[in-house]
Amino acid sequence: MVHASLDDDKAEDVTVIDLMGKSSLADYLVIATGTSRRHVGAMADHLRGKMKASGIQGVSVEGMPQCDWVLVDGGDVIIHLFRPEVREFYSLEKMWTSPENPEMAGAPV
Repeated sequence: MVHASLDDDKAEDVTVIDLMGKSSLADYLVIATGTSRRHVGAMADHLRGKMKASGIQGVSVEGMPQCDWVLVDGGDVIIHLFRPEVREFYSLEKMWTSPENPEMAGAPV
């Protein structure tokens, strides 16, 4: 559902990192890029609505006022939505993947 929503919203460079058994934080971490603040905000808004409609309880969203980096917490799935330069600056993929664990990236959600 998350990947489909991001695809519908034309998210760029979607990366899914499988955290199952590696972190108690979540099962999946999804990172995607929007082309502008408005695009990032719209993607977050659509995700929140679709997650709530599918019955996911307690969906929270952080970062909407600025829309540089918006985090959507869906419990088992955490989604980070960035503007391109902000994503490049923070490089979350590097934190969660390493040359020793390339299999962490690319899991389906």
